[in-house]
Amino acid sequence: MSSRISKENYYLDIAQTVSERSTCLRRRFGAIIVKNDSIIATGYNGAPRGRKNCDDLGYCFREKLGIPRGERYEMCRSVHAEANAIIAAPREQMLGSTLYMVCTSPVDGSVMPGTSSCMMCKKLAINAGIEKLVVRDDKENFRVINVSDWIEDDDSLAGKFGY
Repeated sequence: MSSRISKENYYLDIAQTVSERSTCLRRRFGAIIVKNDSIIATGYNGAPRGRKNCDDLGYCFREKLGIPRGERYEMCRSVHAEANAIIAAPREQMLGSTLYMVCTSPVDGSVMPGTSSCMMCKKLAINAGIEKLVVRDDKENFRVINVSDWIEDDDSLAGKFGY
């Protein structure tokens, strides 16, 4: 019996390492886009290039305003990990690809289960042509989400905020 790591957890480990570059004080996200066993792009959450990051400022603007998780992302200084990965990749290479994503705690680096993409990142993944997301819940367990489900189950029509 092989002790070889699964392909999903291999890529999730890489996404988790990418999350270590995040500058968010609330949650660190790492994302990688993979197609045909090649990494196309990586991304982590942080302020746009040249702007001060929350960890540079020493505070989270959304937290300072008391904005709940999953709401009012226009008030966030960060570009999300999925968005940064999508920005870095040509669309032709993303068609039919898989995005692997991990969320970790900025305090101790532990995996934060229950992660999902926000409405804005869902729209980006749909238009980028990404086929599925693989999201880590703990060191061995993950969820596979078909992006086509986001088209059928259009949460933007529900009027529900957060995730």
